[in-house]
Amino acid sequence: MNDRNLLRGLFLVAIALVFAGASWRYSIGSFGRAGPGLFPLLVSGLLLLIGVATIVQSRLLPPEPMKLQLKNIALILASLCGFALLSHYLNMIVGIVFMVFCAALAGDSFSAWRSAKIAAALVLIAVLFQQLLGLNLPLY
Repeated sequence: MNDRNLLRGLFLVAIALVFAGASWRYSIGSFGRAGPGLFPLLVSGLLLLIGVATIVQSRLLPPEPMKLQLKNIALILASLCGFALLSHYLNMIVGIVFMVFCAALAGDSFSAWRSAKIAAALVLIAVLFQQLLGLNLPLY
């Protein structure tokens, strides 16, 4: 069982089931009056559909070998840890920019322009969340 697509689908299904199970500990409510467990249940349901579609697709395509790339795992973990530390000690905008550029190094081709556009879009989304939704985000 060294099929990357099948393993990806099984992993998504497992994550969806864990979060769906955890969401049942909260009140689900209804669509008219949503409880705290409704949103995680809906998101995990969508993730479950994506996982099942990935598993079905893996049966239709030729198997792709699974390669463990420790450098990419380390870069993604470093980008998440750097985001958390920089957001806490400096501000969230610096953390977002660091996370995007560091995670982009894990890809096949690095583009500073593409990373800058992604970072700008994420900063804009964070500013909109802060201003329009009133979230307490340490942006500056």
